[in-house]
Amino acid sequence: MNNQSAVNFLGERRIHIGIAVTDLERSQLFYQTLLGVNPSKIRSNYVKFEPSEPSVNLTLNRVKNISQERLAVEHFGIQVKSKAAVDEAIRRFDRIGLETKVEKQTTCCYAVQDKMWVKDPDGNKWEVFVVLDNDAGQSHDRALSCCTNEG
Repeated sequence: MNNQSAVNFLGERRIHIGIAVTDLERSQLFYQTLLGVNPSKIRSNYVKFEPSEPSVNLTLNRVKNISQERLAVEHFGIQVKSKAAVDEAIRRFDRIGLETKVEKQTTCCYAVQDKMWVKDPDGNKWEVFVVLDNDAGQSHDRALSCCTNEG
């Protein structure tokens, strides 16, 4: 038996996220759009994505229903390096007809950001964002729910 990983990826570590989904096909389309890559593995109750950018092992696991106890996540996010990358994410979701919420020059978590928000088919919130000023004086704009338990 080999002592090394059978899977090659950038760096020495990467994040793994397993998400419970009720509609595997709709969720597969959503995550293909979010990540900009096709799945690396598809099975009857399972879809796996392994993009190198961002480096993540993301699996979708079909379940019959999702309860509040199962959802302990406020939101997920992908930090990008440019406004153009945020705009491209918006265009990808527009192409498949999903509504996005766009925030420009938003102060969140003591940083000024441009971002977009979108929900997956099971209601998980995702943001794609670029940090434009990493040292803003206030924690967040009062009208937003970032960095709080309010939204």
